[in-house]
Amino acid sequence: MDTLKKITGACVLLSVGFNAVCSAQVAPNWDSMAAHYQVPDWFLDGKIGVWTHWGVPSATDENRPNDGSHYGRRMYGPNEGETGGQLKMTQDLTDFHTKRYGPPSEFGYEDLVPLFKGENWDPEGLVEFFKENGAHFVMPVACHHDNFDMYDSSHPWNSVDMGPHRDTLREWKEAAYKHGLKFGVSTHLYWSPRFFKTGRKYYEAGTLEGQLINMDFDPKGYVSQDSWNEHWYARCWEIIEKYDPDLFNNDSPYPSQKTGKNLGLKLFSDYLNRDLEENGKQDVVLSFKDGRADRRAFTYNLERGSSADIQPEPWMWATDVSGGWFYRKGATNRMSIPVMIGNGIDAISKNGVVMMNVALRGDGTLPENQAAYLTAFGDVLKINGEGIYGSRPWNIYGEGPLKMKGGRQGENHRAFSQEDIRFTTKDGNLYAFVLAQPTEDIVIKTLATGGVLEKEIRKVTLMGSNEKIKWKRSKDGLTISLPETLPDQPVAGFKLILE
Repeated sequence: MDTLKKITGACVLLSVGFNAVCSAQVAPNWDSMAAHYQVPDWFLDGKIGVWTHWGVPSATDENRPNDGSHYGRRMYGPNEGETGGQLKMTQDLTDFHTKRYGPPSEFGYEDLVPLFKGENWDPEGLVEFFKENGAHFVMPVACHHDNFDMYDSSHPWNSVDMGPHRDTLREWKEAAYKHGLKFGVSTHLYWSPRFFKTGRKYYEAGTLEGQLINMDFDPKGYVSQDSWNEHWYARCWEIIEKYDPDLFNNDSPYPSQKTGKNLGLKLFSDYLNRDLEENGKQDVVLSFKDGRADRRAFTYNLERGSSADIQPEPWMWATDVSGGWFYRKGATNRMSIPVMIGNGIDAISKNGVVMMNVALRGDGTLPENQAAYLTAFGDVLKINGEGIYGSRPWNIYGEGPLKMKGGRQGENHRAFSQEDIRFTTKDGNLYAFVLAQPTEDIVIKTLATGGVLEKEIRKVTLMGSNEKIKWKRSKDGLTISLPETLPDQPVAGFKLILE
């Protein structure tokens, strides 16, 4: 593939597999992106999204011993340097694969692709279910680390030519738009050259199977390999051009400024410029997981983590309700339903947006235990959505003994108590969410007279109830008498109408 060729300062023409972006407003650098990037209201107001991991790993034996998202990496045997629990997981899966399907030398990852049929997949029915339970956007995985595209791709290993023989991105988007949801995509492609590292001994470059295993790229030095970085850009840009997503999530590293010809920031700024040129304003969301980057320039994907306080820039709490990202029958979510709901409201109180991953079976159906998480959150949103959708963080996020750890991979699994309160605000009203069903009078110390809340409280109501709520405010806090009847839910939401 030819490299980039600069034509003028205002227009960069990208050769075969690339796109021309002219009269660019956003330059491919952090300062320009930070100066121009704006999170659209639909994302800030919508608050709830559903992420879907579905692909070849979904169709492997559901009784496999461990995480299916890395089946292709582990099935070929241990990687150099693996020790402890990771080494055991890999060896267990290699042994399982050999017993179940045959030695990797005889039954490789490519032989799993025909097992992925999606014969019962109903994207319209799934999107309708997501919407019924509060989702305002959906974000399917376009390509995971296994290098298999879930769309009509120029890459030969794709879901149109193989597997289910369907353009799943196109069908997800059509279903999303039919039901009034925004449509996002997630790509995990950049890890791909190293993913099948231990399987390379079974393949040859120049073959169809070799393309799946990425035999054309260096498994160690791919980050500095121009051919790989250009290949990554072309594959990602193809998704943007063909499917015009409202949200683009890059769930892996990207070509750096030093070793990758800056094609990462080039892709991201081109995505924003494309939207500006088509719509006259930015109406898309760009997200990824680089915690070291300038968060004014994109929407930070805080996967399986939490925020200790209100963040100045909107962010995404991305979590998984399946227990393993891709479907596996024995996977369990260590986060209970009440805790997941509390974590979600905590994120929203801190300027976050919730993105819950579900892992479909290989046939395309949603497992009942995962559906239960969405239904439970949906029930809460049906009653308390007034204080969630369209809301913004208040002066402080809340109070209580459960303190969240800031950062990725520190997701809370502890139960909340009725002392854990979270706030949002909308239309001049203050909303207080008690993150466990209260069993006695509720005392909110933050709302004491002479404190953070300078306005007077005119009325307190319990969302989802017509009961007259008794309350009093003093120097010790706002005390809300325990209502006679509470919604049968893990949280209780109160609306405070202010003078």
